[in-house]
Amino acid sequence: MNLVDRVKNILLTPKTEWPVIEAEQTDVKSLYIGYIMILAAIPAVASIISTMMLGGMMGAIGGRTGLGAGMGGGFAVAHGLASYVVTLVVIFVVALIVDALAPSFGGQKNQVNALKLVAYSATAGWVASIATIVPVLGWIIAIAGSIYGIYLLYLGLPVLMKCPEDKAVIYLIVVVVVYIVLSWIFMSLIVAGVFGSMMLGAR
Repeated sequence: MNLVDRVKNILLTPKTEWPVIEAEQTDVKSLYIGYIMILAAIPAVASIISTMMLGGMMGAIGGRTGLGAGMGGGFAVAHGLASYVVTLVVIFVVALIVDALAPSFGGQKNQVNALKLVAYSATAGWVASIATIVPVLGWIIAIAGSIYGIYLLYLGLPVLMKCPEDKAVIYLIVVVVVYIVLSWIFMSLIVAGVFGSMMLGAR
């Protein structure tokens, strides 16, 4: 399916789109190249732009000029690239965990379906992250998109992982907690590394 159509369908008609996704024959490589790597770049680019804009405003207030003068253009790019890499890794790891947990919630193991589930349910958050370029209001929209992504995940669990609907909520909670914890751990480690490298470079 065309990428734009897939994004539109999973966001607007998820109940009918999940069965279509479940029936599709694909593999991990195709999912990453044709969908995940493209959509996951949206929040990374938005992060770079918003950080550099904020840095420019701070630089102007402090009497300096230039895009990213306050926050540092180098930091903005490094942080954006790091968040992109983290997203690609976390999506894969969470999919592995979703697959491993399936029998515990009455579902069926299927690694490709697990990756489909995690990737396509993340679409709402990725698309909504465009709004983070706008201060404050943008973050509210981005959070709303992430919450909708959780709803998409809830709808997809019984279809792709074959878990009973009465166990889908607990399954969902476990997956969301794992996603948040892994993202926080990976991002904390990478941000610490970026800051450390910049400090050493400054010295």
